[in-house]
Order: sequence, then structure tokens, then C-alpha cells
Amino acid sequence: MNDANGTTGQAAADESAVTGTGGAGRHVRVVLVDDHRMFRTGVRAEIGRTEETGVEVVGEAPDVDQAVSVITASRPEVVLLDVHLPGGGGVEVLRRCAPLMSDAEQPVRFLALSVSDAAEDVIGVIRGGARGYVTKTITGSDLVNSIFRVQEGDAVFSPRLAGFVLDAFASTDAPPVDEDLDRLTQREREVLRLIARGYAYKEIAKQLFISVKTVESHVSAVLRKLQLSNRHELTRWATARRLV
Repeated sequence: MNDANGTTGQAAADESAVTGTGGAGRHVRVVLVDDHRMFRTGVRAEIGRTEETGVEVVGEAPDVDQAVSVITASRPEVVLLDVHLPGGGGVEVLRRCAPLMSDAEQPVRFLALSVSDAAEDVIGVIRGGARGYVTKTITGSDLVNSIFRVQEGDAVFSPRLAGFVLDAFASTDAPPVDEDLDRLTQREREVLRLIARGYAYKEIAKQLFISVKTVESHVSAVLRKLQLSNRHELTRWATARRLV
């Protein structure tokens, strides 16, 4: 796996950071934000062996509100942030933690770690202030290296994802935001993705900690704003934009 890797020499350095042969003196405090407990447990087991990796996991959170609370209380150097979270998503965490990111004395930096490789997700969190974006296929050694690079102020991306960011910020021809998608609120986008993935209303309500009636209201709003007739058209619309 070559996420966030450069040369062969760099890869060797990455491996030494995990095995403890080249990471002496390195230390970083990290908070894990992901709504899947099993995934958080796996990441902690993979990178949280502090004596070997230099990574100290100081907190975890499964949703936006708890993430903001844990990050504010623990003031980690790096936050591993999932993009899709109950309560408004990773972008909402970034918005509410903006003062911590801009703290000149002790900045909190964010590295997105997500299963999604959709351009809209990547660009959204980078615009929100994240220092990088890697996918969950990344190896433990590469992830450790990425965390330390972000701590030092570098920008880190999986190779293919870097292209999305360059295109979005360098292009003068294409609009940076999908005009149709931009009509939707963050919560409506979350509901849209879950509907497109085949979730039932009750499952969406449970996932986002809202009522079924609220889910129905969001779906109606999405269909109206996008001028679509039903969830099948909505699924096709989302799939065409690689939002699923």
C-alpha cells in the first residue's frame, strides 16, 4: 500500500517509525473520531503502541458533539477525523474547532481518515481546514508517518486524492462546488448519501440520532431542491456524482 508514501527511502523510514528502530524521541497526542467503535479499536491497536510508534491516543469520539468536547478537553496535536459522522459530519467538527486550529501556541491539526474517496468529500474537509486526507486502506506504518507529518505542518494525501485538491484549487474553468449539491444543507447531504446506499428511514434515523419523521422531512427537502421525484432517481443522481 503506497498511500502518503514518497520514495523507497521514505517507506523504510515509515516502517522504522512503527517498529521502533527509527522513531526515538518522536511523540504525538492523537484523538480518534469515527462512528464505528470496532474501527476505532482497530486503529488504536495498530498505531497506539506508544513505545513503538510514538503515537499516544488520548481520546475517542463517535459523533460531532462528543468529538468537539473531547478535542477541546484534551487538546491533541492531531485528530484522525472520519468524514461521515452523526451530527453534521467531519466538516461540522472542523467548523466548531476552527479556533483550536488557528491557535498559534498549540494548534490542533486534522487528518481525514475515511473509507470515502469521493472528490466532494475530500475537497469539503480540506476547505474546512484539514491538513490532509487518506483512505482507510492505508497501512499502519504509513498512517503513523502521515500523523507525524501533519503534526509538523505538512499536507498529506493519498496520491489519487491529491489530484482532486489540485484540480479544485488550481482550476479556473470548473466551479469548485457542485451548484445542485450546494443547495443542500450538511444534514440533507448525509441523508442523501444514506438513502442512496439503500438505508431504510428507520436505519437513517438511528444512524444520525434523529426521528423517522425528521428523516422524511429531509428526504422531501432534498427531492424538492434537486427536482427529483423519488428515492430511485435520487440514488441515480448521487451515484452519478460519486457520492455513494
